Amino acid sequence: MSKGNRRTKIDVPYELTDKEAEVRAATSYVPRKSSRNGTLIFGIAVFVATCAVVLAVWYLAAGCISFAAILFAMIVALIVLSSTHIALSWEKVVVLRFGKVNRVVGPGLYFTLPVIEHGTIRIDQRTIASPFYAEKTLTADLVPVNIDAVLFWMVWDAEKACTEVEDYYSAVGFLAQTAMREAVGRSTVAEVALRRDQLDAEIKADIEKETAGWGVDIISVKVRDIVIPEELQEAMSLEAQADRERSARMTVVGAEADIAEMLKEAADIYGDPEVAMRLRAMLMQYETVKKSKGSVVTVPTSMSDGFVEPNHSRSPQH
Repeated sequence: MSKGNRRTKIDVPYELTDKEAEVRAATSYVPRKSSRNGTLIFGIAVFVATCAVVLAVWYLAAGCISFAAILFAMIVALIVLSSTHIALSWEKVVVLRFGKVNRVVGPGLYFTLPVIEHGTIRIDQRTIASPFYAEKTLTADLVPVNIDAVLFWMVWDAEKACTEVEDYYSAVGFLAQTAMREAVGRSTVAEVALRRDQLDAEIKADIEKETAGWGVDIISVKVRDIVIPEELQEAMSLEAQADRERSARMTVVGAEADIAEMLKEAADIYGDPEVAMRLRAMLMQYETVKKSKGSVVTVPTSMSDGFVEPNHSRSPQH
């Protein structure tokens, strides 16, 4: 591992798409919001102060300042500078002695022994938001979908993050993509589109299984967008409309059953079974008139009976 915020380049297990390569380049581990200018100024101040002290001592001892004195002062200043460090408030640094982990230091001022000790990497312990994508991922019913999500995570054990995995930042990103592809492959396209919360939980659980030994804590996974092929969107829309229509018809059937029960109770009260059908006819007529915004003309029963021939006078139809 290199010192500071540098990252070792690792081989990608599969060919990245243009979008994934762009995201990877944009989200490489380079602090964009925090500045280390303060530590740089501190280092310059330590170097200058050490040179001044050494030259002052040399002048008091020898009475003059020669080229050898300047060279000696610079060497001493470089040694002091290489032994004096500052870790920012959110940083931890793993210090190795003769290649073995000696201690974890930071934040604040810390010192190392020249030559035999050095800091391996600065671990940022803030919450990190890493976007990741999965393009043309096949669902359980063999439908290719494009999904992008955001992973929120942090390093809680700097020593494990330094020693258990070569490049924890890239490893977490690749693991998130793999977990997303596996979670999508276990679900149908309808489940992926409608059960987004369940997909978040499955991806988070899969990532946590691997990162627990890396000193990395997965806070949450949020799926931002799911893109389904256009030719399938129309079919899914028609299917959803059919489901809603079937649900509406089932609701109407249930309402009809309730109305039939009430009409039956009313007929029992009147003591005439035909009353139920007459009441139902009146209700249907009322609904029809209500929708058409028409009116109903009521004819007295005695008058309407005059237009009806007696049963015995009707001739059979052939």
